Amino acid sequence: MTIDLILIGKTDTDEIAALVSDYSKRINRYAKFSVVMLPDVRGGRKMPSDVQKQAEGEMILRQLTPGDHVVLLDERGTEMRSVEFASWLDKRMSTGCKRLCFIVGGPYGFSKEVYDRADVMVSLSRMTFSHQIIRAIFAEQLYRAFSIIHNTPYHHE
Repeated sequence: MTIDLILIGKTDTDEIAALVSDYSKRINRYAKFSVVMLPDVRGGRKMPSDVQKQAEGEMILRQLTPGDHVVLLDERGTEMRSVEFASWLDKRMSTGCKRLCFIVGGPYGFSKEVYDRADVMVSLSRMTFSHQIIRAIFAEQLYRAFSIIHNTPYHHE
């Protein structure tokens, strides 16, 4: 299985980029993982949020193929403990899913079309995080899930 983390815009700070890079290397020990950074929408800061979401949504949808299992990281999604997320991930891997796409939207979230295309929405917390920091938080949780699945001494419970 291939796992892609699809992001809108480059990571703004070197520290967050370094964390994502570190966890990406760790995740690649278990599965083929890549981070796909889509460009910021030109003039996005000056356009209405719904127009920006629409433009971002079109870029996201162009990245997806019909067989992809699409997971939106969204504050309204289902919350899971790390062990539950690991179990969920393990089931996706054992069902023959070829490509699992986790998507972090831009600062205003997703367009309706992206929500319609999603197979599931996952929330990492009831708190709101910036679309920048969630990149590192999610990468760490994905690595943690693999460490739970493979029973390595990273996760303590």
